[in-house]
Amino acid sequence: MASSVKLTSMAKAAGCAAKLNPATLDAVLRKLPRQTDPNVLVGFDTNDDAGIYLLGEGLALVQTVDFFTPIVDDPHLFGQIAAANALSDVYAMGGRPISALSILGFPEKGDPAILEEIIRGGLSKMNEAKCSVIGGHSIRNEDMLFGYAVTGVINPHRIWRNVGARAGDVLLFTKPLGTGVITTALKKDRATAESLAAAVTAMTTLNRDSTLALQGLDEMTACAKRIHAVTDVTGFSLLGHAREMALGDPAHGIEQVSFEIDHKAFAYFPGAVEAAREGHLSGGLKNNRAFIGDCVAFDASVPSEYQDLLFDPQTSGGLLISISSESAEAALSALQHHGVSARRIGKVVAKKHPLLFVH
Repeated sequence: MASSVKLTSMAKAAGCAAKLNPATLDAVLRKLPRQTDPNVLVGFDTNDDAGIYLLGEGLALVQTVDFFTPIVDDPHLFGQIAAANALSDVYAMGGRPISALSILGFPEKGDPAILEEIIRGGLSKMNEAKCSVIGGHSIRNEDMLFGYAVTGVINPHRIWRNVGARAGDVLLFTKPLGTGVITTALKKDRATAESLAAAVTAMTTLNRDSTLALQGLDEMTACAKRIHAVTDVTGFSLLGHAREMALGDPAHGIEQVSFEIDHKAFAYFPGAVEAAREGHLSGGLKNNRAFIGDCVAFDASVPSEYQDLLFDPQTSGGLLISISSESAEAALSALQHHGVSARRIGKVVAKKHPLLFVH
């Protein structure tokens, strides 16, 4: 019975496409005071993937929270995707997740079998990550919601932030694009089995191996500064997260840069280009375009469907990495050794207009 209910029909927006409009969120966050606690190493000032709080010499906490509405119809897979997505923020900082608290919203008259499968799916992925689920909170809610608040540990001297990219860097990306258009097509019964299977495989794949590969590169080169910035690409799209990376943090001496991105260099999920061409565009995609469109210019040769895919909200997406050019090939080899099919998708240049240029 749990598999007979179409979960995506119960949500107005699927997965990370359900995120609050970035323009609204940005306007609110800009009005809030900066953190004054010196132990807050990373707060919300630069919209980083997770917060970092210093505990002592050589040890800090990584903390994040992520939850969303159903992105697939299978409740067990929905739980797995929600868990992988929540864990990803810790991996994007270079941390190791250790514990999690579940967050659940479920209809009062919902089928308990569905609830069990969602929780069981999430727990299976947390077990894979060796992250202990130690509690949680649930509420009655007509819109089904599930996710986790995750705590990890990290060496405070080896934090990856979403700012710090330097002119001359190479941009790498570790997963295909297109989960948003595919899952939007699913809500309309227009997604193929092949495209959905490929997207689900990627969304349930932890970014742990990417992090381990990059950390191994750090150890091999004995210089963490070769990796200058890392972020995971989720609801604000590849271009939205690239914008955050390029903006830097001038208040703390991290200057702005510009990105040149090759749309042909990405891997796209099977059927993603067709789904975008057919107009299966989520509200989140349109919000992303409205918010960051002024920062982006496209070469006339870039087809509109590929432009849409670069604004497409991703769920449990890949890592976007800014790394020194002399270390790029070693990083690609290390990632491949760990089973990660990363691609070189662009480069970092000195700040110019536009902030992001796609060719």
